[in-house]
Amino acid sequence: MESGITVRAWHAHAKINLALHVTGRRADGYHMIESLAVFTRFGDRIEIELADTDRFSASGRYVSAVPLDDSNLAVKARDALRKQAGPAQTPPVAIRLEKNLPVASGVGGGSSDAATVLRGLAEIWRLDLDDAELARIGLSLGADVPMCLAAKPLIALGIGEELSAVPGFPALGLVLVNPGTAVSTAEVFNALSDRHNEGLPPLPRDLDFHSIRNWLE
Repeated sequence: MESGITVRAWHAHAKINLALHVTGRRADGYHMIESLAVFTRFGDRIEIELADTDRFSASGRYVSAVPLDDSNLAVKARDALRKQAGPAQTPPVAIRLEKNLPVASGVGGGSSDAATVLRGLAEIWRLDLDDAELARIGLSLGADVPMCLAAKPLIALGIGEELSAVPGFPALGLVLVNPGTAVSTAEVFNALSDRHNEGLPPLPRDLDFHSIRNWLE
């Protein structure tokens, strides 16, 4: 493949846990969860094109909080996919992140960026990887990445890797308020007084706005 390919762009959608129950904790420290997660139309934006050398840059409202080195999950996703596929099939790329989601705000922005880079590079590099293989690579980057690869209403179990789609889920109008204070997910989980809670109740048979609202109440 040659450099100069037209820039491709994807949206990295925000992940919203409408309900999240912590049901246990594994010996390795990961928390067991049951979550109903949905994804918004709003989110970050990822642009990728083939280049002479690997590059990563960022812009957007929250760019000041974005690391530009190898600690960024988008960069880690590129490197993990390259390690899986081999250097011969994964030429250098320029990745540009438009950071529209607040960092450390609980909406899975970094995980969604990583998931979007995995999907985008799989297309750019024309890799023969199915969803299960991408999810396995994604899980090595973080427990939320497989959910963000799916990017549709779902129930997540385990540490977030056991996914069941929820077909027919209604569109919801959501107002998200962020006070501008970064909160570490690890610190939130570590502060829990009880890690052994009941799982989610069954979803209503008929999924519409009112039944979901009542279920959440």
